[in-house]
Order: sequence, then structure tokens, then C-alpha cells
Amino acid sequence: MKLFTDKGNQHSLKILVAAELAGISLEIEHVDSAAIVVPFLKRNVLPVLEVETNEYLFSANAITRYILATVGKDSEDITVSTWLEWESTDLQAALSSYLPVLYGGGKADSQKLQPHLSKLDNSLGGAQFIVQDQLSAADVCLFAALYPLYANSKSCFENFSNLNAWFTKLHAEPPFGASVAKVTEGKGSSSLKASILAQPLVNTLPVARSVSNEKGKSSKDKENSTTEEVVAKEFSLEEVRAAKETFLTGKKVAPKPVQRNHPLLPRKDAKNVLITSALPYVNNIPHLGNIVGCVLSADVFSRFCRIRNYNVLYICGTDEYGTATETKALEEGLTPQQICDKYFKLHDHVYRWFNIDCDHFGRTTTPQQTKIAQDIFWGLHKEKHLLEQKVEQLKCEDCDRFLADRFVEGTCPLCNYDDARGDQCDKCGKLINATDLKNPRCKICNRTPVVKSSDHLFLDLPRLESRLQSFLDKSTTEGDWTSNAKMITSSWIRDGLKPRCITRDLKWGTPVPLEPYTDKVFYVWFDAPIGYPSITANYTPDWEKWWKNPDEVQLYQFMAKDNVPFHSVVFPCSLLGCGEKWTLVNHLIATEYLNYEDSKFSKSRGVGVFGNHAEQTGIPADIWRFYLLFIRPESQDSYFNWDDFVLKNNSELLNNLGNFINRGLMFLEKNFGGLVQELKLEQLDCQLLAAVSQELKQYVSLLEKVRIKEALRHVLNISRLGNQHIQVTQPWVLVKGSPEEKSRAGTVTSLCVNISCLLSVMLHPYMPDTSKTIQEQLNASADVNVLTGDFVCYLEPGHKIGTPKPLFAKIEQAQADQLRNQYAGKND
Repeated sequence: MKLFTDKGNQHSLKILVAAELAGISLEIEHVDSAAIVVPFLKRNVLPVLEVETNEYLFSANAITRYILATVGKDSEDITVSTWLEWESTDLQAALSSYLPVLYGGGKADSQKLQPHLSKLDNSLGGAQFIVQDQLSAADVCLFAALYPLYANSKSCFENFSNLNAWFTKLHAEPPFGASVAKVTEGKGSSSLKASILAQPLVNTLPVARSVSNEKGKSSKDKENSTTEEVVAKEFSLEEVRAAKETFLTGKKVAPKPVQRNHPLLPRKDAKNVLITSALPYVNNIPHLGNIVGCVLSADVFSRFCRIRNYNVLYICGTDEYGTATETKALEEGLTPQQICDKYFKLHDHVYRWFNIDCDHFGRTTTPQQTKIAQDIFWGLHKEKHLLEQKVEQLKCEDCDRFLADRFVEGTCPLCNYDDARGDQCDKCGKLINATDLKNPRCKICNRTPVVKSSDHLFLDLPRLESRLQSFLDKSTTEGDWTSNAKMITSSWIRDGLKPRCITRDLKWGTPVPLEPYTDKVFYVWFDAPIGYPSITANYTPDWEKWWKNPDEVQLYQFMAKDNVPFHSVVFPCSLLGCGEKWTLVNHLIATEYLNYEDSKFSKSRGVGVFGNHAEQTGIPADIWRFYLLFIRPESQDSYFNWDDFVLKNNSELLNNLGNFINRGLMFLEKNFGGLVQELKLEQLDCQLLAAVSQELKQYVSLLEKVRIKEALRHVLNISRLGNQHIQVTQPWVLVKGSPEEKSRAGTVTSLCVNISCLLSVMLHPYMPDTSKTIQEQLNASADVNVLTGDFVCYLEPGHKIGTPKPLFAKIEQAQADQLRNQYAGKND
């Protein structure tokens, strides 16, 4: 990674501290303060981090979090994000006018700084760190922001003992002290002068920010926060002009939505995107963590691709073979097929309720699965990538059956975790053999199994390792792989691949076609990923146009992190070794785990909300989708929390998003008969257009990279911008004034109604029902449902809107408390 900065730039201090904390060495290139480093930006922005060739980050706070996240040191606590937002808006607005005067030799009035310093001092209250009891990006960024003030005017800190103690302690820590020395080059505060004086003064533009200080607020205060305050934002005249021109003229050249006619097949004239979600085990009901980690995340990206006019196919289904199904059948007194039929319907119902819109939701217990799996097997056999070996297996003599890996538990031989499975340890993430477990036990009867010998077939992974490595080098470089997917895959390769058994002594599975192994079935993690092409084959007989077409198809695969090795190593090796040209994964998106309150989801103990429970609460599916995606565990484990669920619904949805859309539509209906008015845009409106356009472009850029949680924040930012604009312009006052003032009220409201239309399109991947409802209230044409990255005037003067109604309902704390108790689990 390469950092571009001018000398003495105080914002680069944030990045250098983060790098020191993360133990990362950055290449630093000093450039002139006016240098334009990022080729697609028309104005200079420093510092800039070049992450990879032509991939840049140019927000110091975002860079700080990115660096800390690479080593798992970036906190997911929403309070950290809140402080960073406050630093970049409120605090920097005050500092940007004060520091140039201070360093330029003028008489600096610190009066406007005092409330900000007081806020920090009160929030610290003697604590060592800004958020909770650990160092976070909030400490790093606030320290760096305040360093020029501290270095040149310590007297500003005299009346703030908590702030002074916090700053002094951090300054004494090696990562902070060493970074200060790098930025100042040992010359003290004088080295900062040139950079500070070269930085532009910030203009005031009404934009919005999140709730600034959560500490000390009651839950009711948080719910009722309006988040509407004037803060600082800078846009060049060119950016404002371009945003205005695009808005007024862009609709004429905007593309129409492409019709999706099934069966969908790759097209030469389109971007062809194939999406898979990890196939859920059929024998149980998925919990919220299962849903957000796989099917919901894939659904968001699929819907995004549709509104981008990509030619996209989303495939999912149930994984139905294996010992888990056999055991469930024994428990319920049914045949394995009956179990599959029963639970397939349950899965299908849950995903339909959550509005998971697969193009085809299938199953692995099909003739197509048998044929394709056996064809791949014969290809591997022909290419001599299979080995025959005797296997020492665990057999439970009480149950009179060989035990599949997942039905053996014991102590991990590598890390001594006492609840490891027979195929993998969830704690250290390593693959293990069941016979290597210490103190093994049968998961069915809890007795100690014995070791027996059996002949099996192995996939010769070492023989395929060089081909796999070549594939991974290209895919992980050119594609979007999450950092955990890269790390897990890398650890497998680094440890050296070993032959992997692909057969099992079971009855329920895809039969092995080779003598003398015809009494065995394929191991589920050889067989299950083949479900993706076999389910596609059930969708269309032309399935090979998707799955044997790597030059024209981009494959995105979604899963939780525990499924990564089977998708990044085992499945690619199976396809690479069978002698045909298969479509291999280009983008592997893995989540961390979603936990429930202070525990883990547990069906047996009744802990947590499962798919069928969500429907039973009476809370709409879109609210569940929104919250799960808001807390999506992208870089570290996250937690479902009922209090936070209520807060996000009542503040972000009801008071922010819903309030903005409803107030604009209601005002237009009441005062202008529901007709969009002539848009006589003033400078303030055009600045708003520039701000909305920037948020939209960031949203598109993030979703193209499958950064689902981050992109959602930009939707909410736009509604904050809209609320802010309404508060500043006060159309309810203007409408009662002169004809010119009433016309101005019409412009403001009609602009906000157009922003609501944009929001309806941006919301579609996340909240499809809400998106549809907004468009019905707007009486918007289906033609608006294409997202190019440009904000255009969707609803032109004279357009008649529909009937406005509230979009969201308040969730009372009492209801959340009752649901928390209901899903808290059984008492021991």
C-alpha cells in the first residue's frame, strides 16, 4: 500500500498511527499540496492511499479504519462511526477556520472551538479511551485532528482535564509518538504550517449527520433524534454545475430496464453475472445468521445487478444428502426423502417470506445432480487425480454405523478446543480427521466410537496444487474476495494441501459409480457445491452456457466463513482436474458470524430468532432485512440486539427515511394538488444535488465491490440530506408567502420528491416491498428502476403523485422486551 501526502499534513498522522498499530509498513510518497493523485478526481485530495494499482481511498478516516480492519482492530461499535462522523464534520469545520489563523500568525479566536473540546472532555469523563475501554479508530482520528492545536496552543486544553489527560497519555504511546515524529520530521509544529495554510477553507452546505453523542441519551431521546444539523461540506463549482446539468437533462439519455425473460442465458452484449448462495442444509430451519450470511446477501447483490441492467442469474437451493438427513429421518420416524420434502417446503417458505428472489431455488436430490457429479468424478478419474486408500474410520458399535465427520465430536488435536467436529475445528479453523480427535464421542448416543478400516477414494489435492495456485493468484487479484476469504484460503495453501477423501460409507447420497465402491456415496463437501450447476440444470437444459463459459460469465459466491475452504480449494480443484473448461469463482464473499444478544443461536436450547419466528412476530420482512443488513458481519462477528433493533427502526427508518419521504409527498399533495412543480433551482438546491450525487456514486461503487453494509449507510445519508434541506428552506413558511415564495416552496418539495424516487430505487436491493410502496405513492413508472450512478429528474413538472401514507410503524420497547424473553432460550 502506498500513501501519497504533502509534507506535514496532519490528516496523514491518522493513517501513520493506524499503520503503526496494525504493524503494517506503508510506502510513503511526498507530493505537492496541489497534486492530483487520483486520476478520476478533478480536484486534489490529500492524503490518498493507493490500496492496489488504480484503487484509491481518499478519506483519512476511511483509510484509518481500513488499515485497522486488515488486522481485526477496527471496532464495529456504532459509536465509533458516530464519533468519526462528528470529527469529519463538526470538529473539522471548526478547526479548518481556526488552524490557518493560528499557524498564519493572526489572532485566533478559540471561542468556537470550546463547545467541541467541552463535548470531548465530558464524553471522556476520565476514561482512557473514547469508546468503551479499548483503543479504537475514534481515538486515532481525534488525536490526529487535535494534534496541530495541541502542538501550537496547549493553552486551549487547560480547562479540559479529561481531554488533556487522554491526549497526553496517547502521545506517550510509541505508535502515536513515532507517527508524530514522521509527520513533523522532528521539527515540531512549524512543519505543519505549509500544509495547513494550503488546505482549502470549508464552505458551509446543509448536509446531515448521524446522532452525534449517544452517551447519556435515553433510548427515547435516541429514537426521536432528527439528525438535522448544518455541518460542513465542500463541493467545487464544477461538481455543482455537473450535478445540476445531469439532473435536468439526464432522463433523456437514461436507459430503460432490460426485460428479464426466463430461462435467462448469457448474452454477448451484456455483463453476465452468475450468483450462488451457499446451499443451506435441508434438515433444519435457518436462523437469522444463516439468512444474512448467505441467501439475503446474495439477494441484495442480485437485485442490485438487476437495477444496473446486468444479465444476472441467482441460483440457490437446499443441500439434501448426507448423514445429517439420515439422522433427522431416524429422529422423526420418516424416510430421508420425506425429511427432504418436508424441510424443503419450510426453507422455501422462509426465504419467500424474506423476499429472497432466487431465479431458481432447487434441490440436490435430483437426477441432474447424480449425472453432473458422476461426470465430474469420471473426469477426475480419467485425468488420474483420484487415489485409493484405506481409511481408519470411527464406527459407533452401539449405533452400528460408521460416523460421518459432523457426527463425531471431541477435542481438537491442534488447539485443544473441546467441541471440535470430525472434519473441522470451528475455533482454529483447521481441517482435521475424525480419528485424530482426542476423546471422540458419537454425537448421536454420546458413546465412545472405535476405529475401523474401510477402502475409500481421495481427491489428490497436492497434484492439483500448482494449478489451483495459478487460478487463485488471478482470481483473488482481479476479483472481489473478502479479506477473510483470502486469509482462510491462504492458510490452507500455506499449510500444504493433502489428499481429501471424497467418499463415505452412507446410503443417502449421490452413488459412487466406480467398482468396488458402488456401495458408497460421495462426501457431502465434494457433492454439495456441484449442486450449483445441477440446480441450474434443473432451471434450464442450457446450463452449460453459464457453467462452462468462464470467458463471458462472472461468478459470485456468497457464504459464511466456515464454508470458504470448500469453495476456494475443494470445488475449484474438482473442476480444474476433470478436464473441462468450467466457470470458476471470480468473487468470493464470506461473512463472519452473526450472534444473538450475548450468546449464539441454538435450536436445541431455543436461543435466538429463526426464520419462521421472524414471520410470527408480525414485524414486516423489510424491517428484518434492513436491520440484518445494517449489522451484517462483514469484517468481524456482530450481534443481533433487540434494543438496537428497536432503535434502528424508530430512528433510521421512522424518523429519518420515512419522515423525509412522507413529509415531501404529503406537502406536495396538500399544497400543490399532488402535482410536481416547475424546478427553479437555486444555488442551495444545486449544492444538494452535488451532495446527493456524491452519495449515489459511493453507493454504486460500494455495491459493485459487494460492500453491502457500507452502501446502505449512503441511502440513509441521502434522506438525512433531504430532511436537512427541508429544515433549512422551510417550505411550510414559504407556501404562505408571495407567489415567488410559493413557487420556491414548490421547487424545494418537488426536488425532495425526486430524491424520494431515487431512494426508492436505491432501497430496492435492501427493502423491496418498501421500494415498491414508495413508487406506488409516487405513481412512478417502472422505467425509473435503472441505476446508472447519475441522479436525474425522474418526476418532471406536471407529474401527479399517488396517495401518500406512512411507510413505517414505531416498535414499542415493551414489544421488544416481550420478544427478547420469548427467544431467550430454556432455563437450565
